[in-house]
Parts: sequence; structure tokens; C-alpha cells
Amino acid sequence: MTGTRNFILGGFLSLLLLSVGLFWWQGRAQVEEAAPPPAAALPTPGPEELPIADPGTLRGPSPPEATELTREQRRFFRYDRNRDLRVTRSEMLSTRSAAFRKLDKDGNNLLTFEEWAVATVDKFDKADRNRDRELSQAEFASTAPKPAARPACRC
Repeated sequence: MTGTRNFILGGFLSLLLLSVGLFWWQGRAQVEEAAPPPAAALPTPGPEELPIADPGTLRGPSPPEATELTREQRRFFRYDRNRDLRVTRSEMLSTRSAAFRKLDKDGNNLLTFEEWAVATVDKFDKADRNRDRELSQAEFASTAPKPAARPACRC
């Protein structure tokens, strides 16, 4: 009984592999039929065949002028995803992933979500002076990282 079952299973698997191979072979043939011709077979257009664009007196719109943003404005807009000039708690939490290594409170080289969220929520709550759960630009400015002290050059 086991030999008959193995024989039928082997026949089924052989037919399955044969059909997969057949479909793969046909698909490859279709790809090769649609391949571009070799570069030598393509006609090269002469200079008289190239279109000439003469705009005449038409002028396109002038490019927009870039405004200089301060460092703090650039930092604010990195957090303010929807550009409503307010940083919500969700917006601030979503961009804090780079600070994981600094937030490891227990020193086990693993940062749990709780360690990260508590530090970020505490930072947000400290900056949100009017408790409206949004940071204005002035409130957000208080969250700026302190510049690192540079050692004096000992040349």
C-alpha cells in the first residue's frame, strides 16, 4: 500500500515539475521576443530629423526663490510633518527613533519602547508650557539639544 502511494505521489510531483518548467520556458521566450533590438540595428537619426524648439517670445515662470531658514526653523520643520506650524505629541514621537541609544536608562544596550516613550513624553510635557498638547515654535525651541562642549585645542 505504501509503495502505491509513493508511486502516485512521485508521478504527481513529476507532472507538477514538468508543468512549472514548461511555464517558465514559455515566459522566458516571451521576454526574449519583446527584448529591444541590438544597438547596431537601430537607425540613427540625422541632424535634419531632430525637432527644433523655438519658443519665440514665450517665457516660462520664474523659479521660486529659496528662503533662508534658521537652524531652529529647519529643526522645527523636520518635526512638523503636516506644516501647520504646530508640533503635536504624535509628530514629535514619530521622529525620535535616532535617539534610542541615548535613552537606554537601565544600561542593558536594549531600548524598550517604554524607555523611549517616557523620555520623549517627559521632554514634550516640559516644553508644553500652556498644556494644550501642542508645541508652538517658541515652546519647541526650548527642546533644542544643548551644543556639545568642544575641548580646547592643544596644538
